[in-house]
Amino acid sequence: MRIGDAAAAVGATPRALRFYEQRGLLPPPRRTRAGQRDYTLDDLAVLRVIRHLLGLGLTVEDLAGIADRLPLLAVHPPRRCDPAAPGEPALVGTAVVRRRIEALDAEIERLTRLRDALRAGLDPAPRHATVGDHAAGAAPDTR
Repeated sequence: MRIGDAAAAVGATPRALRFYEQRGLLPPPRRTRAGQRDYTLDDLAVLRVIRHLLGLGLTVEDLAGIADRLPLLAVHPPRRCDPAAPGEPALVGTAVVRRRIEALDAEIERLTRLRDALRAGLDPAPRHATVGDHAAGAAPDTR
């Protein structure tokens, strides 16, 4: 299957597929005699895993660290795993997922502080008279 068809099948663009290949998430696919990429059904399965994990918030850098395990996820779809269970391999990489969760928690905290600061700036504050203010009861200058 050519790159455009493969990209459409997984909800990506040809440029994204080339990027995944360049970053090592996907091994270079076979080539036709004309030199065009020729994706297999196995390649599409790995691409679907990549797209799914990116959609969950993992980054390309996160996936590059576990690229050798991505084909395993295509064969054994992601499931909830217990890293404490004996013999339970964390196919996605428990450390990668934990780091991503920590990064998301930090970003949520940062955004919450930003939202709260903005909200505080919008709250009407009591106005205190200053030297330049008009006399009490005088109409403000609306020129």
